[in-house]
Amino acid sequence: STAAAMSTSTATAAASPSSGPIGKDGRHKIKQPREEWREGIYDHNNEPMVKRRDGSYQPIEKLRGFLNYERNPEPYRKPLERLMDWEELNPTEADEEKHSEIERKVQAARCMDCGTPFCQTETGCPVNNLIPEWNNLIYNGQWADAIDRLHKTNNFPEFTGRVCPAPCEGACVAGLIDGPVTIKNIEYSIVDRAWNDGLIQPRIVKDRTGMTVAVVGSGPAGLAAADQLNQMGHKVAVYERADRIGGLLMYGIPNMKLEKETVDRRVNLLREEGIDFVTNADIGGNVDVNELRANYDALALTVGATKPRDLPVPGRDLKGVHFAMEFLTKNQKRLLMTKEGALESQWEKDTFITAAGKDVIVIGGGDTGTDCIGTSMRHRCKSVTNFELMPQPPMERAPDNPWPQWPRVFGLDYGHAEVQAVFGKDPRVYSVMTKEFIGDDDGNVKGLITQDVEITAKGPRAIEGSEREWPADLVVLSMGFVSPEDYISQELGLDLDQRNNIHAVYGDYRTSVEGVFAGGDCRRGQSLVVWAIHEGRGVADSCDAYLKQKREDEVAAGSSAAGGAFANLSSISPNI
Repeated sequence: STAAAMSTSTATAAASPSSGPIGKDGRHKIKQPREEWREGIYDHNNEPMVKRRDGSYQPIEKLRGFLNYERNPEPYRKPLERLMDWEELNPTEADEEKHSEIERKVQAARCMDCGTPFCQTETGCPVNNLIPEWNNLIYNGQWADAIDRLHKTNNFPEFTGRVCPAPCEGACVAGLIDGPVTIKNIEYSIVDRAWNDGLIQPRIVKDRTGMTVAVVGSGPAGLAAADQLNQMGHKVAVYERADRIGGLLMYGIPNMKLEKETVDRRVNLLREEGIDFVTNADIGGNVDVNELRANYDALALTVGATKPRDLPVPGRDLKGVHFAMEFLTKNQKRLLMTKEGALESQWEKDTFITAAGKDVIVIGGGDTGTDCIGTSMRHRCKSVTNFELMPQPPMERAPDNPWPQWPRVFGLDYGHAEVQAVFGKDPRVYSVMTKEFIGDDDGNVKGLITQDVEITAKGPRAIEGSEREWPADLVVLSMGFVSPEDYISQELGLDLDQRNNIHAVYGDYRTSVEGVFAGGDCRRGQSLVVWAIHEGRGVADSCDAYLKQKREDEVAAGSSAAGGAFANLSSISPNI
């Protein structure tokens, strides 16, 4: 059977690693073709032969690729090397870790031509990426067609290809009994090559509807909504309260995971396509939200879930205890100001949060916790410890976590690997909760006390007598976000759900106020970038249907909306 063949080949490779198909350079071993092959005797005349799991060297083929080739994800740059800078984790073309085009083809060949590709269903990719299609195109060397298929469903593959945890790989059929296809690696290789080859160019909209939309928030949901609405012919303006466009893409995700030039490149493209961007515009603050609504035909709220979960224990108000997003944002601002030559020593003294030479404790796991660990390591911290409330995950799927669900298993993220490389141990401590913070005479945090916990049917329970004291000069709270800030929803009188998110039905995205739509984390709660893009696209579809109906109603009533609302924009410029 197929399963038996895969199991046997995998076991054979594992039993003799020195003779396995992956070479010392991290790629499948190859043999260059002989001269007679180059003369065209064989179809694969200019392509090297690749070593398979059975030890033979054969031309690359896709029919049984998932059996013949091993999963081989492109590695990050070496930990001790990348800790010396703030550059991206992913290797550049000059790095030896970077996969060759042959290795990309081998990995694409592992895509199984499934009857039901779960990778692009709701258990896999939220934006329903056409993964088997562009895997096949990469196998056939059709890179230009691949970026077209990728952009059909994903506005920003250069973002998701870098920061998404890849639920598509967790749902990959090949992952049932072997390693899943390296979908994430293939995704960002497609879009990076498209940018380098000049295949991504501005799509200038020729026909405008005369309808206008204000999008509040420039994170992935807001940018996706704006992109879609603009291409539908509506005139779009995006309002962002920060000084740069991008939301969490700019300030919430550190540079080593997503370089800010990558964000700016896409934003500049959207600007060329006709989208207007307004920064330092705090809607509900220095810009009146009702006036904004009155001057546009529709309003889309994609403001994110920015209210962090706090830790109300004794000593919480000590200096040196910060929320994760405060820590990450100020670090990113310092990097950007340094690069632009605008860093002021007084700003650094008064505002910047440094981990240099400090014992750092990060409370909470997940991607944000890992980012705080990685940032602290690049500050040259004295030590870093990561507390997690839940027990350590199992090494393999538990019975209650079957495929194609996201595998809740133990893994080593980039920040953890960096701590191991420097300090020789994993920074994570499981099944522990903070009881209180300890301060010095000057009101600075100097440590904290924890208790071990056990998980019961009623939730985590502290174990009496398990108290431990930990040194800490900097504590970062990375326990997620509870809801969006509420001043916009209060001003508009929007209905909220039981979690204080803006109430709008999934798939419809209309709020309780006519002409106002909501999507992304402010509607569904804290989630992934790829879910934000999905919701932004959904907001655009719903908003477009509303605008078409509004246009028809206005025409039927004998009024014209051709002038649009942009003639009045000067009256709602932010007061800054």
